[in-house]
Amino acid sequence: MAGEIPDLEAQERTGTGKGAARQARRDGMVPGIVFGGDTDPLPINIPFNTLIQKLRAGRFKSTLFNMKVDGHDDVRVICRDVQRHVVKDLPTHIDFMRLKRTTQINLFIAVEVDGEEESPGLKQGGVLTMIRPEVELIVTAGDIPDHVTIDISELEIGDSVTISAVKLPKGAKPTIDRDFVIAQISAPSGLASQSDDEDEDDVDVDEVPTTEMGPPDGEEAED
Repeated sequence: MAGEIPDLEAQERTGTGKGAARQARRDGMVPGIVFGGDTDPLPINIPFNTLIQKLRAGRFKSTLFNMKVDGHDDVRVICRDVQRHVVKDLPTHIDFMRLKRTTQINLFIAVEVDGEEESPGLKQGGVLTMIRPEVELIVTAGDIPDHVTIDISELEIGDSVTISAVKLPKGAKPTIDRDFVIAQISAPSGLASQSDDEDEDDVDVDEVPTTEMGPPDGEEAED
């Protein structure tokens, strides 16, 4: 199931060069360019506050956007570069690449959990730990899932779910070439601490050897 692709609104930038870019920044915009595909590059401006908000949300360079520019057809884009001020670290220019529906890209996909109510490990007081709340997959731009699902209905304490147990969408595959852990059920902290204490109590002080002290060398023991 394809996920909802967030919109990113931009304005077509009139004029090119450093002068137009400086004017855009004075107007509270971040200049950028959209390139790729069978269309000429399109100079754009994006509101500074909008861009900052999306950058701070994270995963900006691995998020597919539906770019909307007045006078142009909507197009799917992905960020390829964000240039920043050397001192203030604020965005000064941004590059986007157009994508066809068949283009393969790397995206982070959210992980959803099924079977929490049935899991014997959770019923026994275990704790579900999400090692990877998102997994990075290679997907096609025209068929991006909004999530992948893991099933923990049969997991006991100490069990885990790896990527090999996940049914991935058609055409999708992990970017990591190994069977990595996504989630696991751990023992509750109180139980773990009790186990540690029991290990310490197993030491028998009566088994610790003692050394019998004798008189100093050259001296005889008194009767």
